[in-house]
Amino acid sequence: MFLSSRTMSQQNQSIGSPPTPFSYQFSPNVPELLLALNCSFAISTYQTGKVVIFSAKDEHQLIQLPRNFSRPMGMAYKDGKLALGLLSEVLIATNSPDLALEYPSAPGAYDAFFVPRSSHYTGPLDMHDLAWGADGLYGVNTSFSCISQLSDKFSFESIWQPHFIDKLLPEDRCHLNGLALLDDKPKYITALGNTNQALAWKTDMLTGGILMDVPTNEIIIENLAVPHSPRLYQDGLYMLLSATGELVKVDPERGTYDVVTKIKGFLRGMDRIGDYLFIAMSKLRPTSSLFRDAPIAKSSVLCGVSIVYIPSGEPVGYITYQTSVEELFDVKILPNMRRPNIMNLEKGVHMTSIVSSDAVFWQKEDDG
Repeated sequence: MFLSSRTMSQQNQSIGSPPTPFSYQFSPNVPELLLALNCSFAISTYQTGKVVIFSAKDEHQLIQLPRNFSRPMGMAYKDGKLALGLLSEVLIATNSPDLALEYPSAPGAYDAFFVPRSSHYTGPLDMHDLAWGADGLYGVNTSFSCISQLSDKFSFESIWQPHFIDKLLPEDRCHLNGLALLDDKPKYITALGNTNQALAWKTDMLTGGILMDVPTNEIIIENLAVPHSPRLYQDGLYMLLSATGELVKVDPERGTYDVVTKIKGFLRGMDRIGDYLFIAMSKLRPTSSLFRDAPIAKSSVLCGVSIVYIPSGEPVGYITYQTSVEELFDVKILPNMRRPNIMNLEKGVHMTSIVSSDAVFWQKEDDG
């Protein structure tokens, strides 16, 4: 367990100077914790159009690596594959550690290298949570109020919808948003209402959230305060209540939950490694008509990642942005990676690499 009461550290800022874009602060124990857990983590921020990877430079310093993507939201990682839900596509990047060793711009600087391998052009589905499962990638298709999978013939293939949704139309009828798997199959889903008309969930969204059992298509808990990010682990089902800033542990059999801890942020996005939960927190926009009356509204002043130690239920570390970033959607642990890199599509660098089953190659500048 890593606790720290030392003074906050600052990154990308000189003493006395105004914060630079994407400046952040962090509790001094975070680099040490990432090294001890042998991991990095990625966050998605649709507000700024970036996926950012945080890694430990050493026991005292962090490094952030931002990459531009079109409205990134849900992310899923498994067995070297990272899926990103974007504005109108789902991009899949695959890790090639050998490419990192020979990366022309910085040979040997990285120990993992995510290269775009495929993109499914889905159209604007407002894809929220993603999860790798037994049958490939599952996605919460918020626009059409269903769980869907990628298709080579269609924009998506629906595999489940709530019992109260009578038609699959691009109307965001219940704001389906979060997904948890059991045995690599969809098990639990969250939504902001059990409504069946376009955007009808907005009427009572602060208290109308639901948690559902996917196989039985039954509502387990109602009247939730904007639920997001259900995550099922060996020790139970966890979930975020965004409107109250609460991490909760759910008892699905009884249809109840206990509050684990409360954090000063609009919580959405969560992942786990060992005994630590990494939870994304966002500021609420002052002009937001949707959440201005939320219980967390006045104290939702932080955007970043809070790290909770599960045995104690207490936050033990954090990273918070000072500038530029106010809203996050997801956070994903990248295990066994001390310094990963990810390529986007902007400069075409991914097109200069070749990976076979036997070797990797980077195109030389004089290759014609």
